[in-house]
Amino acid sequence: MFYRLLPVSHVLGGMLMFFSITYLMPIVGSLIYDDGTALDFVDAMAISFAAGFLLWFGTRRHKRELKPRDGFLLVTLAWILMAAIATLPLMLLIDGLSFTDAFFETISGLTTTGATVLTGLEKLPPSVNIWRHELNWLGGMGIIVLAVAILPLLGVGGMQLYKAETPGPMKDAKLTARIADTAKALWLVYFGITVACILALKAVGMNWLDAICHAFAALSLGGFSTYDASVGQFDSPAIEAVLIFFMIVAALNFATHYVAWRGRSLKAYWADIEARAVVALIAVSTLVCTIYLLARGVYPDFATALRHVAFNLVSIATDCGFASQDYDKWPIFVPLWMLFLSCVTVSSGSTGGGIKMIRTLILAQQGLVELRRLVHPQLVAPLRVGHNAIPQQIAGAVLGFIFLYILAVGELTFFLIASGLDFTSAITAIIACINNAGPGLNVVGPAQNYAALTDFQTWVCSFAMLLGRLEVLSVFVLFTPAFWRR
Repeated sequence: MFYRLLPVSHVLGGMLMFFSITYLMPIVGSLIYDDGTALDFVDAMAISFAAGFLLWFGTRRHKRELKPRDGFLLVTLAWILMAAIATLPLMLLIDGLSFTDAFFETISGLTTTGATVLTGLEKLPPSVNIWRHELNWLGGMGIIVLAVAILPLLGVGGMQLYKAETPGPMKDAKLTARIADTAKALWLVYFGITVACILALKAVGMNWLDAICHAFAALSLGGFSTYDASVGQFDSPAIEAVLIFFMIVAALNFATHYVAWRGRSLKAYWADIEARAVVALIAVSTLVCTIYLLARGVYPDFATALRHVAFNLVSIATDCGFASQDYDKWPIFVPLWMLFLSCVTVSSGSTGGGIKMIRTLILAQQGLVELRRLVHPQLVAPLRVGHNAIPQQIAGAVLGFIFLYILAVGELTFFLIASGLDFTSAITAIIACINNAGPGLNVVGPAQNYAALTDFQTWVCSFAMLLGRLEVLSVFVLFTPAFWRR
């Protein structure tokens, strides 16, 4: 077991040294806004680089090409270690912040969950908010995919890392012949759309700091904000409309964006059955929930109801986590439906979490096939989603994923209940964390945050976020005896 950790640790050290570069953005932000935090970020940067160098140098004799199973170990350890090292600026600059809460904040950022334990966000130094949102943005496309894109000299089998970290059931699909080129293409698209979002938010009234931070959070579907009231702080239909558009964009497969950009045509979106299903589900759900709240007298007119439902439903359904209203006070059907949508709405290859739309479509088709077989026992019917035949191996993997996903939600919910949390808060906190959606209901609702949780409950939620971001299987495989056998 220990022997297997050594070559992984060597690569991990190199990634930590690379990760130290990310401190440059808050350092520059600190100098621009003169908030007096630059030296603290420099210290954190030096510690991160030194830790990475020691780990890399100490294991240099064990350098080798990583095996497929090593990719899963490296990805899990990378996310944990980078989240841990990213706590340094927060602990240096926020008085009284424990390591538990700091780790929760950074793992929430890197996993693009957007759950927070901090209050008084608008009073934090601008550089700290930049750091929180940069973690969102880096975690969105995946720090591992970034490493594969620009650090081929790490000597790592890129495909192993890409498959371990990239969301979705069909991970062998590549846009280009070389996996590094695929990662570069995805990151270029991601960067380009982020810039477009920043400019759009600036155009509708945000200052540069808020525009950059909220664009980072929107494109990563991370949901962090620079205000305790989240997007509700602005009370601007124009800002909400821009964010709705870019949240939906981020919820679609970035490979589809790349194909559309390369072909200079929108036909790629219509050809993508996942994209059609995501948009249709969001549109129908928004209309139904708007009519429901209007009928229950929550809002006085259709336009107001549509505005608030559209923004908050899209935010939760896409696993972003922005809020403009305290939807915890709405009739329970709507917020519960929003949390249900967070489980299934986003596409594979997006920055969102949850089960993903493609798995939902495969599972639905599998159910229909089984119903037909009850009527015609001898029926041989291939499993299809759109025009694509789904191999039985993929269908089996989807069923396995769904089982472990439900098992994880159930077990982690029981942990929170056993520790004293009420049922509604417990199950919605776990669903929100494992789907990387952010706010839950009740104690962890949109008007509250996760600061009310005990240390044990905080660690359970932190594990749920990691589990969801790495797609359950990538983490659970580490707990199987077969993984550790030679």
